[in-house]
Amino acid sequence: MTAVLHLDNVTRVHGEGATRVAALRGVSFTARPGELVAVMGPSGSGKSTLLNLAGGLDTPTSGSVLIEGVDLSGLDVAGRARVRRTSVGYVFQDYNLIPALTAAENVALPRELDGDSRKEAREKAMIALERVGIAEVADRFPDEMSGGQQQRVAIARSVVGERRLILADEPTGALDTETGEEVLRVLRDFCDAGAAGVLVTHEARHAGWADRVVFLRDGLVVDEAAASGAYGDPLEQGAL
Repeated sequence: MTAVLHLDNVTRVHGEGATRVAALRGVSFTARPGELVAVMGPSGSGKSTLLNLAGGLDTPTSGSVLIEGVDLSGLDVAGRARVRRTSVGYVFQDYNLIPALTAAENVALPRELDGDSRKEAREKAMIALERVGIAEVADRFPDEMSGGQQQRVAIARSVVGERRLILADEPTGALDTETGEEVLRVLRDFCDAGAAGVLVTHEARHAGWADRVVFLRDGLVVDEAAASGAYGDPLEQGAL
């Protein structure tokens, strides 16, 4: 099966001389359609760098990053931005919703920026909100929603327009346990429907929602394990 995301022997170096830091060192990584891959590792292991490279927010020092077969290194800034708008969705811990816009307006904004009419963007936003189960909050502003509702809006924004790759950076970090599990179930559902997902997390029970768990340390992939299913603990399988 063709990978939605493929990192091939990727290195990312910051600084030079005494300030040189290798954030990633020869990392190869894939995420396929229908697959949720969890990335774990201590602080400074390279998790955020991997996510930034995967979404075209940064470029590798060496190696290649391909999204649906397109090598991002062969694109200019505008080309990478276009791939992000059409193929990649981001979900962050702090939601990153615009306070002055309603839920539907937040979700519709990427489609309007990509040329959809306001009506078309609103229709697609409503479909996305329905998919995450919160169409009823469409006309509420972020401060009128719970944390779980805001995160679901952020997920709806990340997948509006049928984007194929979802990148989630500690998406449950600001949520209580029950709400966090609900958000992970939504991410799992999108992957089961055919998207590829990458979940950065430090919680083994959250990684249990994934199909595979990749462990980073000091910029290297040091281990990989199959997750044991929802609420499973991949660390019990002997990885690391």
